[in-house]
Amino acid sequence: MALLTYRDALNAALREEMALDDRVFLMGEEVAEYDGAYKVSRGLLKEFGPLRVVDTPIAELGFAGIGVGAAMVGLRPVIEFMTWNFALLAIDQVVNSAAKMRYMSGGQVGCPIVFRGPGGAALQLAAQHSQSFESWYAHIPGLKVLTPGTPADAKGLLKSAIRDDDPVVFIEGEMLYNVKGEVPEGEHLVPIGKAEVKRAGSDVTLVCHSKTVTVALKAAEQLADEGISAEVVDLRTIRPLDTETVLNSVGRTHRCVVVEEGWAFAGVGAQIVDVVQLHAFDELDAPVLRVTGADVPMPYNKHLERAAKADPAKVIAAVKRVLYTGI
Repeated sequence: MALLTYRDALNAALREEMALDDRVFLMGEEVAEYDGAYKVSRGLLKEFGPLRVVDTPIAELGFAGIGVGAAMVGLRPVIEFMTWNFALLAIDQVVNSAAKMRYMSGGQVGCPIVFRGPGGAALQLAAQHSQSFESWYAHIPGLKVLTPGTPADAKGLLKSAIRDDDPVVFIEGEMLYNVKGEVPEGEHLVPIGKAEVKRAGSDVTLVCHSKTVTVALKAAEQLADEGISAEVVDLRTIRPLDTETVLNSVGRTHRCVVVEEGWAFAGVGAQIVDVVQLHAFDELDAPVLRVTGADVPMPYNKHLERAAKADPAKVIAAVKRVLYTGI
């Protein structure tokens, strides 16, 4: 095992896939000369040259469209958005071109493209730069949506995404880039559509993804001190959704709390609740509860921003409610 930061795990995935397949190239704002806004592409320009690591103007719709066209003719582009907030300018290419190309061509034209970049809140970036959009893209047939929460999953899922024959929305946690973790050395692939139990438990299931994996694990550690055993299920992939792992966990614990960074209305957690109540209703000993971001544009003030985010204390309070010990 190698100890890598989340950003270095992503860098390793890009480097390995570009070395393996000369159809893979990276394109986006500041990915080349500047080594990427978050240094994910550090050293790639020097190693692979300007034809495969391509700086673009500030024109998300334009370079996303170029990527879609390149994918249609057989290349495997990785399109970096400096933040998924800026990808709103390219959503037509992601949703109306990439996602629908295989269907509208009757299977004749594929679109093997990865759209990647940081999502969610960081620290005091305010309302326009702190949004979680995974539920938006997961709503679209034809898109796969990946949200790794650890360095190992970041590397393994990005490699799988680049090799996938369909368009992938790859949302990185903006506050995770400096997080370190063990990453298997050599070939390391994480299958798309497979959740993982990050911590076993018997009293309640915590379903989470991306940055809330850390939140859920911290909550589980604190709950353990009180004699409460929480199982942490990391979705890793939002679409396709691994319902089997979630349902198996709920079948063991009989209680469930869903933790997400995004807004509650029509969020990822709403889909999880629907799956659980539809397929595991008789297993439940309490209603499924959700811990989400506050239903407001993200405040700039650091105290209000902290209050708007999902945190371990909110998860612990929800767990005690489903256990009927904190009502």
